[in-house]
Amino acid sequence: MAGALILAGCSGGGNGNGKSAGGATGSGADASATKAGGTGGEVTGTGAAGKKPSATASAGSSSVGKASGAVPVASKSPLSPASSAVGAVDDGCDHKMPISPDEVAVYRYTPEGGSLSLIVKHGNWGCGTPDSDGAPFETVGKETFIPMDQAAYVTVTNPIVESTENQPIGVQEFLDWLEAHPNSGLVFTYHLGADGAIDRLDEVFTP
Repeated sequence: MAGALILAGCSGGGNGNGKSAGGATGSGADASATKAGGTGGEVTGTGAAGKKPSATASAGSSSVGKASGAVPVASKSPLSPASSAVGAVDDGCDHKMPISPDEVAVYRYTPEGGSLSLIVKHGNWGCGTPDSDGAPFETVGKETFIPMDQAAYVTVTNPIVESTENQPIGVQEFLDWLEAHPNSGLVFTYHLGADGAIDRLDEVFTP
């Protein structure tokens, strides 16, 4: 009898405790499921699903904005040298002209040594600007002396004579003008004779 009561008590307690435990377990599981499914689901749906996509979208849009902003800059930077290079080609001027072999700027003359010599500077034609009348003759180096034949053929234009076309004048008349207008720097083309002296001198007309 005592053994039967103990067995009955054990089995009865186990069923009762099993129900209460099962109920507790069930309610606990339901509560966990409710929290996980309801609260956790809302957090995931509202916080994770709501915030992450918007953050991703904003990050994506900002990165796209930066990328799209960087593309024009990248496309413009190589175009700038090209456009400047095109401008340099279009101005029709050689910025590295060599020294002219037959043109000089005439400043004065000297009869020293018993022979006539012109005091000149060599140079080349530079690049004019839009607001200038023409390209300047840019001299280089120091003044040099070139012997000149007393019977040389000389032609001049403005300002020595009132003409835009070369007019012949005598050597002495040319020397008188140089003496009255020293350091004018008028540009002339010249030709040397067999003796190394200038036998022809022609002024280059400049506006």
